[in-house]
Amino acid sequence: MSAAEHRQVGAAPDQAQSAAPGNPPAELLAAFEAYERAVQDNDLDELDAWFAPGAETMRGDDAGLLVGHEQISDFRSQRGGVARRRIETIEYRPLADGVALLVSTSVFASGGRGLQTQLWQLLPEGWRITAAHVTPRPRAFDSSIWRAVGDPLFQGAWEGPLGGLTVAVKDLFAIRGYRIGAGNPSYLDSAKAETRTAPAVRDLLRGGASLRGIARTDEFAYSIAGDNAHFGTPPNAAVPGALPGGSSSGPASAVAAGQADIGLATDTAGSVRIPASYQGLWGLRTTHDLVPRQGLLPLAQSFDTVGWLTRDGETLQGVADWCLSYESSDSTASAAGQRGDDLPARFLVPTEVLAAASTETAAAFEAFLLGLETGGVLDAPVERVSIGELSGYQEPFRIVQGAEAWRNNRRWLEEHPGATGPAVAQRFAAAARITEAEEQAARDALAPLRARLEQLVGAAVLLFPTAPGAAPSRAADATSIDATRTATLRMTTPAAVAGLPALSVPLLRVPAATGGREAPVGVCLVSRAGSDLALVRLGRRLASAAASAPTSTHPAATGERATKE
Repeated sequence: MSAAEHRQVGAAPDQAQSAAPGNPPAELLAAFEAYERAVQDNDLDELDAWFAPGAETMRGDDAGLLVGHEQISDFRSQRGGVARRRIETIEYRPLADGVALLVSTSVFASGGRGLQTQLWQLLPEGWRITAAHVTPRPRAFDSSIWRAVGDPLFQGAWEGPLGGLTVAVKDLFAIRGYRIGAGNPSYLDSAKAETRTAPAVRDLLRGGASLRGIARTDEFAYSIAGDNAHFGTPPNAAVPGALPGGSSSGPASAVAAGQADIGLATDTAGSVRIPASYQGLWGLRTTHDLVPRQGLLPLAQSFDTVGWLTRDGETLQGVADWCLSYESSDSTASAAGQRGDDLPARFLVPTEVLAAASTETAAAFEAFLLGLETGGVLDAPVERVSIGELSGYQEPFRIVQGAEAWRNNRRWLEEHPGATGPAVAQRFAAAARITEAEEQAARDALAPLRARLEQLVGAAVLLFPTAPGAAPSRAADATSIDATRTATLRMTTPAAVAGLPALSVPLLRVPAATGGREAPVGVCLVSRAGSDLALVRLGRRLASAAASAPTSTHPAATGERATKE
């Protein structure tokens, strides 16, 4: 045994030799081995017991830091266990009476090594872990984020305004030589390789960006939570243990994790804006039909819109400037008024939308408005306006969306019964029962909302929180998730109904749903059709004002690109 107090352990924890002098005390070693057995068995009760209770216990890994016993327990309940492994070595360092550091290496049965660092403390109930960090074995890529990934997968033009940037493309867009998977393994198996690349993808490549990979989507884009019954839930880099937001979950997680600079996504009822809000990103839903949808697998054409996700406003501005310009893009027929005409900093807050926000989010938003009013940013005082009772529009929206989703996917779904996850299957089953008369009545019912919004944004910009609150915990029950979905759609569907551009900017901080920290919530700006570029400029103006305000603590509030390491 070395002076460094190195311990060689046998093939499995429960077969380890008794501790020699200089090794961990017998009681500590027994606790470590019992904990490791619980890890291998995925015994959640035992694992909870081995971590010290309270709000100060910590666990970190490559996905982020969890603080508090409750957060750690929620994480384990969703993890599903770990791959089979054996402990190879343990390093022991006594730090004080009843406090010890254990660093162990593990060898996985399927190959690769990992590292575990644990701070143990002797409590009245025995040795317990008070802090832990896990370094997992290297992965080729995270399959919950990516379907296919390269370095790059496709090289863009050698020169262009987007040179040096990488793109994560939602698995709904055609890419020549690849199949569209739509977040469903059976659909991927039945698909044929595409012969052409979608214009929305091609524009980015022509601008110099390279295609990092094809990123996961919620099944058929028919969800807003960010989970996938087949491939798992992508991580939320901003709030470990929370849902990432969907349906553009893969592109958003890739961008938030720094694995791509741009997420090419779609937004039907919030699928760009909600992941942006949950993960502290910038997200632009473009004007409906401004970026054509050729080569895009549709969900509901009346609302489907192309959009982008970035970590900062400068990058988003560059993407929008390129892709929506006359001379550079073959994907847009008109960018009228977008070059020089700025939008006024005249904001209208729709009271019915704000009412759908949580108490904490509404308070953070009101504080943000106060900062605008005292910071000399506004061209006119903020006004409160009514857009009508939103509950009367949700059901018509659901009917139109469902009718189109069923028409688009009926043949495949009938040929592949049971191929979708339970939540998506339930939505398609409801959509299948919609009649033509119900669909037409629903379209008629949405017309007043569209007209009202178009009237309001003629000379002003709507301003409200993007989402009801912070990203829900991955461990939240189905009832809670459904309630969040309902409140979320109340806030996101108006812009979709009117086909207006909507921008989410990460400007609010609220208590995280998982507890013990703050989490981002976006501020949403909605403007008149065709004003996309000016909308991003206005969003950057607000972000700069928020960043310079004395109370601003949000690193994403700067509208500029972070310095690269």
